[in-house]
Amino acid sequence: MTTGVRRRMGVEERRQQLIGVALELFSRRSPDEVSIDEIASAAGISRPLVYHYFPGKLSLYEAALKRASDELAARFLEPQEGPLGARLLRVMRRYFDFVEEHGPGFSALMRGGPAVPGDGPRSRDAVSRTNALIDGVRQAAYDQILAHLRIEDPPARLELVIRSWISLAESTALIWLDGRRIPRGELEVQLVHDFAALAAVSAAHDEEMAELLRRMLGDEPTDGPFTDLVGRLVALGAPR
Repeated sequence: MTTGVRRRMGVEERRQQLIGVALELFSRRSPDEVSIDEIASAAGISRPLVYHYFPGKLSLYEAALKRASDELAARFLEPQEGPLGARLLRVMRRYFDFVEEHGPGFSALMRGGPAVPGDGPRSRDAVSRTNALIDGVRQAAYDQILAHLRIEDPPARLELVIRSWISLAESTALIWLDGRRIPRGELEVQLVHDFAALAAVSAAHDEEMAELLRRMLGDEPTDGPFTDLVGRLVALGAPR
């Protein structure tokens, strides 16, 4: 008869395990509500051993946010094939998958809240590092959208459209988490419509954006989300 023996983890393996455990706990509740004791218990180790790998809850919290930000940025990766509207819709579905799986953690990441109270240098440094993670996610999303549009040197109006849309996706997700009063699937489609709408408004003021919009709509199938938006807008203007 054999007995089970707990396998000893290496330093980096244990660190990654603790980050995963912390991220899972932070995803279910506010980081302020999660204790080191709870993290240690979930990881199957002692409280002092957690401090052996991380000097405190703040450093573990930041490591969990780093993993979350990397995972969120990866949700914007999409093969550059097929109509743009369908690609953006798949991105939004993965984005909201993350939001739904990591509700409190997503809110903490986007709102830049550190796991330590106060307004001292330590807290300010934590906020600064968290903001850098958020900016990294936004930049990754921005770069991906440019790649899908096959544009390397974007004009100012296009940069405004893309960055405004990324901010809109963030705020929409945060508002949705607070009560989930609108069906998630409807918001995913609406955000894709929002991208086209922002581009259309910009196109009304700039010929370069108008040409980009023509290209976007020209590649869109009859059942695509951009075509759906055009149909909805035309229907609104039809006499009753």
